Amino acid sequence: MPTVKEHYDNVLSDVYAWMCGGFTAGIQKNMDFFETRKITPTRSGVAIDLGAGCGFQSIPLARAGFSVTAIDTDRKLLDELRRHSGELPISVIQEDIVDFDKHTGGNAELIVCMTDTLIHLESEDRARTLFRKVISSLEEGGKFVVTFRDLSPELSELDRFILVRSDKNIIFTCFLEHERDTVKVYDLVHMREGEQWTLNKSYYRKLRRSKQWIDEQLSSIGFSNIDSTVDKGFVTVIATK
Repeated sequence: MPTVKEHYDNVLSDVYAWMCGGFTAGIQKNMDFFETRKITPTRSGVAIDLGAGCGFQSIPLARAGFSVTAIDTDRKLLDELRRHSGELPISVIQEDIVDFDKHTGGNAELIVCMTDTLIHLESEDRARTLFRKVISSLEEGGKFVVTFRDLSPELSELDRFILVRSDKNIIFTCFLEHERDTVKVYDLVHMREGEQWTLNKSYYRKLRRSKQWIDEQLSSIGFSNIDSTVDKGFVTVIATK
């Protein structure tokens, strides 16, 4: 079974920005996300982006006035973040997100963990460890923003085949295989090279967790206000310490 890091190295890193609609679209989507929810610096201005990737969260947050620590395990995506960040106040660190506290203090105003990063973790125990570190690293009144797909409903038969995105040069399809606590995600990327097509393929596991589960976990460790919603299977949680 490939690890998440191996899966990204083998398949996803090279097409990640493209599969999200392109770099500019990914940045604008999260600029709108943060603006709509009035997420702007009002205290320390320190933000931590867990699973920063190519910068879809870090760059909008830095443009909004935060000083951002961007953490991810994927070197290719972090290099892309560096290329696009310019003079913005973003510190880029290649590290396991659960170990983010090795590189940060305990006074963050905002910590974000978005676009399925949470359910990339290997187990519930690792997620709980992350949550405990997050609340310890937030200042009073600080916020934790989490987004992820609710994979707890089980798809069947042909519904398990999903066309992620396609254009004249790339076709990205995935297939889901449900297990009790996880989903095996098989990513198949066909890429045109001249007159020929090549296939890059790999698979990895994601956790199957619901909105109710994360609400319970965050409440149990002391988050005082938890605002969570589900839209078309996508969970958004904003929790305040």
